Amino acid sequence: MPTDPYGPSDPAKRHSAAMTDGPDRAPARAMLKGTGFTDEDLARPIIGVATTWIETMPCNLNQRELAVHVKRGVRAAGGTPMELNTIAVSDGVSMGTEGMRASLVSREVIADSIEVAARGHSFDGIVCLVGCDKTIPAAVMALARLDIPGLVLYNGSIAPGRYKGRDVTVQQVFEVVGAYAAGKVTAEEVHALESVACPGAGACGGQFTANTMSMALDILGISPAGLNGVPALHPDKEAAAVAAGELAMRLVRDDVRPSHIITRRSIENAIAGVAASGGSTNGVLHLLAIAWELGIPLGIDDFDTIAERTPIVASLTPGGRFVATDLHAAGGVALVTRELTRAGLVDGDALNVDGRTLTEIADAAEETPGQEVVVPFERPLSATGGLAILRGNLSPDGCVVKLAGHERRLHVGPARVFDSEEQAFAAVKARAIQPGDMVIIRYEGPVGGPGMREMLHVTAALVGEGIGDEVALITDGRFSGATHGLMVGHVTPEAALGGPLAAVRDGDTVVLDVDARQLRLDVPDDEIAARMADWTPPPPRYTRGVLAKYASLVSSASEGAVTKPTL
Repeated sequence: MPTDPYGPSDPAKRHSAAMTDGPDRAPARAMLKGTGFTDEDLARPIIGVATTWIETMPCNLNQRELAVHVKRGVRAAGGTPMELNTIAVSDGVSMGTEGMRASLVSREVIADSIEVAARGHSFDGIVCLVGCDKTIPAAVMALARLDIPGLVLYNGSIAPGRYKGRDVTVQQVFEVVGAYAAGKVTAEEVHALESVACPGAGACGGQFTANTMSMALDILGISPAGLNGVPALHPDKEAAAVAAGELAMRLVRDDVRPSHIITRRSIENAIAGVAASGGSTNGVLHLLAIAWELGIPLGIDDFDTIAERTPIVASLTPGGRFVATDLHAAGGVALVTRELTRAGLVDGDALNVDGRTLTEIADAAEETPGQEVVVPFERPLSATGGLAILRGNLSPDGCVVKLAGHERRLHVGPARVFDSEEQAFAAVKARAIQPGDMVIIRYEGPVGGPGMREMLHVTAALVGEGIGDEVALITDGRFSGATHGLMVGHVTPEAALGGPLAAVRDGDTVVLDVDARQLRLDVPDDEIAARMADWTPPPPRYTRGVLAKYASLVSSASEGAVTKPTL
């Protein structure tokens, strides 16, 4: 009698056995053998390796190479990797264009596509390679939905460019646009800067959204501690990828799932990391979304509570002096974790996918002598974290203000109202915004945009023009992590849904008071009510396709702008 080719299944094949095992699954095995897999391969646990590679940006450009090494680690640990690819949208490339409407939408598309591929092919575990902003939370959202063993590996930060003897990032390129409009620099200088600002693969170098979320995932525990922070082109990144593949197999063997790692306390730890590093306000949206996927209660006021008690201990651009590669050279995210742990501001018992507790990771931190990137919590760069939540008659459901990098906490000024980002940018370019103005950009929320565009095109131009410290900006859209200055985003309810931002008129006095946690329109309540009684909702910008679907399903920014099924 011939040997039975359908032996007992590996016990770690908790999901893939249904796809690969037994005579009934011969058609599936035939298809998989057509792609090169062998009987031995298919007898092992199947690990998805999801990349977000795309040729529209440097941010994700090294993922194909890293995937090779992740797969090598999976195989070495006794698994069979199967690579899949999804999309990404470059915020930096699409900023200031209609294409930026696709950015936040891409978070849902990426999460959906990873989930669908993993469910459709019965993966036992998954490693997600991420880079640009929305790919990072999207991967965690997919892992949360699947709740199969897995982890997220950030492909690393870009190195800074060099211009006129100083380090530069894409932030300076956005700001030089305003300087050019103001006649402060020549077109040749703009071209020279743009040509050196992004020297190779890797996500934007400051503590913008990508590095903010990379740090958040490290502290959250769903990324192996220390591996995200290895820069994209650093020689150690290959070994980090191999280690991630090996670790994924250990998680599969031990059945360690995302719901075991991501808890209320670990999310609070991640929020503390965002606050302590002066990180992007997009961290609010993304951590709310991750919590929602796991059914963990979390509200925007929790961010205010945590940020208010958390000092800024990392001097990272745009609010500080250094970039992500400097943080890695100084000793990495573990230095921030160490200070938060020493100060008693995080739960040190929270687990990382690598098996260690946050306290163990902090205790193992290796600080480079003389480093100036991370300071002791006793001598912080700021006594409180880099963001706050405001409410008031202009934002009854809350909004987010970024505080890192400036000392301004009060602005009272006349409203300059714009119904789109394009209108506002045209006014900035024409030098029609005056010091003291309160710039209002509305109808750019999750539904109204749709897609909640970032306003870096406008905010950077204001900085470059030289009035960034003399105006404030309020929007139901959002901001890039590269934004700095007194800026309020995520205003809810949004204008397109009848939020009070729709009632503001040119010349109205608006009060932005951080200490009072107030965003207020200085107009009598009955006048606001009368204006809204005459208000007509704007027609949707899209009536079919992905943006229309998104607008019909997306929740408020105060809930993370997640898409919810209409059951």
